Amino acid sequence: MRIITVSRQFGSGGRELGKRLADLLDWDYYDREIIQALADEQGLDPEYVHKVLSGHGWHQYQLTYRNSFRQAIAGTWNHTEVLVRQREILQEIAETGNDCVIVGRDADVILQEYHPFRVFVCAEMQSRIARCAKFEEKKDPSERMSEKEILRNIRRIDRNRRQIREILTGKIAGDGSSFDLTVNATNWEIKKLTEAVAAFSERWFEKD
Repeated sequence: MRIITVSRQFGSGGRELGKRLADLLDWDYYDREIIQALADEQGLDPEYVHKVLSGHGWHQYQLTYRNSFRQAIAGTWNHTEVLVRQREILQEIAETGNDCVIVGRDADVILQEYHPFRVFVCAEMQSRIARCAKFEEKKDPSERMSEKEILRNIRRIDRNRRQIREILTGKIAGDGSSFDLTVNATNWEIKKLTEAVAAFSERWFEKD
C-alpha cells in the first residue's frame, strides 16, 4: 500500500493537485469525503464538522497538551469527539490497504506509521489571492469577498493550520523536515505540476 498526503497553504492549489494526482495515478482520493463520513455517521451538520476540522475549534486547546485530545478544557467535548473520530477514520482508510491520496486533515502526522509520501504545496501570497479571487467570481456578486477580505481570510486559515501542526507534531510550523517534497505552485499550471509530483513520488516509493 502507498499513501500520498498533501498538506498545503490555503489558496495554493494543493487540493486541486491532490485530486489530479489521485486521478493520474488511479488511486483512491479523500478530502471532504472524510468530513461527510463524520457528519453522516454522527448526525452532525457538515458545515460544523468542516469548521472543527479546519481549525476553528483548536484555539480552545492548550498547546502544551500535544498529541492528546483528552486534555481539552471544559465545554469542548463535541470538538474533541469530532477530531478523535477523524483520526479513527483515517486509520480505517489506511487499514483498507488501497493506494490513496489524502488532502489535509494532518494525515501525514496521523498516519506516519504507514510512511506516507508527504507533500507540501505552497505559493506566493499574490498567487494565492488570485486563485481565491477566481473562486469568488463563481459566487453571487453580493456574496463575494474583496481582495482585502481574501487576504485576511488566508492569514486566518494559515494561522489555524500552523497551530494544529504544532499541537500534533511539537514542531514549529515551516519545518521542512516534516515533508518529503515541498513545491511552490506559483506560476505553475497545476496539471503540469501534478505530473512532476507523480513522477517524483514514483522514485520516492521505489527507494523502499
